Amino acid sequence: MRLRSCLSVAGALLALLATGPALAVLPAADQPVRNLFLIRHGEYVHDVACDEEVGCGLDALGREQARLVAARLDGLPLRFTSLQSSPLTRARETAAIVAGHFPELAHRIEGDIRECTPPTRRPDIMADLEPGEAAACEAQLAAAAARLLMPAAAGADENDIVVCHGNVIRWLVCRALDVDPQAWLGMSIANCSLTVIQVKADGSCKLVSFADSGHIPWSQTTYPGVTWNP
Repeated sequence: MRLRSCLSVAGALLALLATGPALAVLPAADQPVRNLFLIRHGEYVHDVACDEEVGCGLDALGREQARLVAARLDGLPLRFTSLQSSPLTRARETAAIVAGHFPELAHRIEGDIRECTPPTRRPDIMADLEPGEAAACEAQLAAAAARLLMPAAAGADENDIVVCHGNVIRWLVCRALDVDPQAWLGMSIANCSLTVIQVKADGSCKLVSFADSGHIPWSQTTYPGVTWNP
């Protein structure tokens, strides 16, 4: 069985809640679809001494989060067709752990899904950016969207694993939903969570799940930028 689209976003999310860690398997569609399995990298070492170009690698928690999301994907009744990641170390290392479950997939590095900060409605965030930084990021992510949010081309469903970053995923979700991309910062996303976007044959998109971290125990779940009050 393959992941197909016929349910609404709300129906798919309710199915996820009802079935626990397993992703809902949607009814068959008339034409092939592309399913993008977007993974935010695992928690990583925060050290200013790391190489500024590629950043720090995963810490012990991040490696465990990566193993959990890899096992989650491995348990799905799907044939994955590609695996790619950002060039940043934390994304590459997460993808390498995932790749251990899918030796038939070549791990590609794609520069258009590296972390960056696109335009946002938050003036405090925009004030911290260098001149032109947000616009350059937006252009980069637009190129990623043009490459990723495309119908399947092989005459069969394509299931692509994309290991990247929170900003990238949130911006792509906005694009997939055809809403103002500057709204991306209004969402939070856990490390090694799964966001699934389905692209139909006519190019339209459906958000199947967002920031699903049901495969990670709460004690090992991290939401960068979110403060929890006990």
